Amino acid sequence: MQRYLLGKLLRALISLLAISVIVFVLARITGDPADIFLSDEASDNDRAIFNARWGLDRPLPVQYFVFLRHAVTGDFGQSLKWREPALNLVLGRFPATLQLALSAFTVGLLIAIPIGVLSAVKRGTLLDTFGKLVALIGQSMPVFWLGILLIWIFSVNLHLLPSSGSGSGINGLKYLILPAVAQGWFVVAGIMRLTRSSMLDVLDSEYVKMARIKGVSEAVVIWKHALKNAAIPVITFASVIFGTFLTGSVITETVFAWPGVGRLVVQAVQARDFPVVQTAVLFIATVYITINFLLDIAYAYLDPRIRFS
Repeated sequence: MQRYLLGKLLRALISLLAISVIVFVLARITGDPADIFLSDEASDNDRAIFNARWGLDRPLPVQYFVFLRHAVTGDFGQSLKWREPALNLVLGRFPATLQLALSAFTVGLLIAIPIGVLSAVKRGTLLDTFGKLVALIGQSMPVFWLGILLIWIFSVNLHLLPSSGSGSGINGLKYLILPAVAQGWFVVAGIMRLTRSSMLDVLDSEYVKMARIKGVSEAVVIWKHALKNAAIPVITFASVIFGTFLTGSVITETVFAWPGVGRLVVQAVQARDFPVVQTAVLFIATVYITINFLLDIAYAYLDPRIRFS
């Protein structure tokens, strides 16, 4: 078991190292930050002073190893735009991303699982057709298009919900509804179809037939016995989705001006704020890899054969 965990941990570290190299190179392809932060009248001497101030006058390999050496100690550099530690900026935006991720994940589960279960139980009926239609619509609508559509209906025409931004307390829930629905609806199709498929397999099993023969009510058979056993692949898939939500949705946060990590990355890229871009991407990658690492550990405990495969 220890060898299995060490192997997974080593792969995770190698992945993070590779991501750090990729984001470091790609960030610098966007151009020179001096073009953003200095005026058009700035002289060559002003540019040289600016680049020397931020360490951008050194060769790229030197810049990378300086960044890596400091990052190991938790110092990811100073933001060029916001003039504060890049890590503090990312951590400050993460609660908003977590709030949106939990809300969108809840919306997706509340819609997908009941429809998936009922679609399996009522296979071949009008309800099953409705479930398939919901899955098709959810899979076909891009998040940005659905977000704009929701803003147009509920903000512009009905004036029921705010179109962008965030709030605090009970009033903040109004700002959360539209982005949570837009982001959560997109995963409804996948979870619903997987729930339906798993339920169809379970409903034909012997123990479900035995429970019905014993006179157990249909509601208990479906929602307790069948769903409990059909939930394993659904939970696995949903965990991956939650990890994706947790890393920040760039599209949703940009459309609704939600102050999360995803929008921070967009703003940092536009400003060519290299320290923030590198920190945010590495933070996102760390969260995602950690979730997958924990899932691998759970699989190893649930199925010992995985440790030796």
